Amino acid sequence: MSENQTSTPIVENKMGTMPIGKLVFNMSLPMMISMLVQALYNIVDSIFVAKLSENALTAVSLAFPLQTLLIAFGVGTGVGMNALVSRALGEKNYEKANKIATNGAFIYAMSYIVFLILVFTVVRPFYASQAGKAEAEIMTMGIEYLSTVMIFSFGLFSQFFFERLLTSTGKTIFSMISQMSGAVTNIILDPILIFGLFGAPKMGVTGAAVATVIGQCVAGIVAGTCHHKFNHEVNVHLKGFRPNGRIIGTIYAVGIPSIIMQSIGSVMTYCMNRILIDFSSTATAVFGVYFKLQSFFFMPVFGLNNGITPIIAYNYGARKRKRMVHTIRLSMTVAFCLTCIGFILFETIPQVLLGMFNASADMLTIGVTALRIIGIHYLIAWFCIIAGTVFQALGKAVFSMIVSIMRQLVVLIPAAYVLARVGGLHMVWWSFPIAEVISFIVSTIFLIRIYRTIIQKIPA
Repeated sequence: MSENQTSTPIVENKMGTMPIGKLVFNMSLPMMISMLVQALYNIVDSIFVAKLSENALTAVSLAFPLQTLLIAFGVGTGVGMNALVSRALGEKNYEKANKIATNGAFIYAMSYIVFLILVFTVVRPFYASQAGKAEAEIMTMGIEYLSTVMIFSFGLFSQFFFERLLTSTGKTIFSMISQMSGAVTNIILDPILIFGLFGAPKMGVTGAAVATVIGQCVAGIVAGTCHHKFNHEVNVHLKGFRPNGRIIGTIYAVGIPSIIMQSIGSVMTYCMNRILIDFSSTATAVFGVYFKLQSFFFMPVFGLNNGITPIIAYNYGARKRKRMVHTIRLSMTVAFCLTCIGFILFETIPQVLLGMFNASADMLTIGVTALRIIGIHYLIAWFCIIAGTVFQALGKAVFSMIVSIMRQLVVLIPAAYVLARVGGLHMVWWSFPIAEVISFIVSTIFLIRIYRTIIQKIPA
């Protein structure tokens, strides 16, 4: 036994002993609150930008694909590291957990370098390729916004790294604190830097980006401090570190499907922007507003996912089938209730939701119809999200990847393209519920297979 294992007390983690209802609440609620706040500051960010002009809102909306790609690498790496660390802890292999965490830190550092290179090689042609009929002002503002976000993305990557380590050991309350600290910082700085309040320079759209990266850096510092002081089950040892190809490969074996899934979202938003900009920049702005609004209803579900992933992975490692099944069933019930709220609001008060973004008459005409049609997919999406979490926690993230590819590339984009040509702009929005139905069918097939081949074979 290594020195590290000897010094670490062999105590059963709460993920293997606490009653499931209390455990899911204990693990997920802090993450749900923190991600709700995260979604709130994304919305506030766009609300302030919309007060500048509709062009400013469109410029930020066009940045979504590359921003999504940036987040994809942070989230995907975290998914792989989180699941493997939790499983190692469930097996009481503390030395292995430490090695996984240290190699995870190396991966995040390399990811930042890659995106720093992309800033100087890809951002300008990326905007030019989807600007289409948009005004030159939109492209100029967008390049400034996206470049700032990517150059200072080290704050985002450090935030992801430390928060995932805290989550993997069940200390989600500290993840909540770090995310909320970053969100509050961003919300406070947004109007100050965008409009030049209290003697600060008026930076416009760039001010929104600066506020965002400062918030991410604050969250990263807080998460790192909490990990150092309170997260003693997992340690990062950089002294004498050498990358371990096998561990990195294992992290990516779980994480790459998640990265691909998120990246597919990047491709999807890029293609949708290309389709919508042919109608008008307002249509693209509506799509951007939808993305901000849907995050407010999906982020709590993703917070639930972050909470239950280590629970499922830990109890899989500990061979506790009943606790795994109970966790899955309870999380599906909670997710359904959360997405139903989004469905009700999208169907009943779309004009109010759009009004928060200074919507013009043209934007309201397009947006009300769009939100009501897209809102239908909330009735199905909850199941697909939780199913994907189960796949990832049990090391079958490739199933999630297949579902995501089916939904966003094989179905959604072709459907949107055809509907745009056949029925015009209002028909484009039907591609979202159509794609969700296909996602539901494929997810159900994979979940049944997972249950029969993995879960059911664990002794009761």
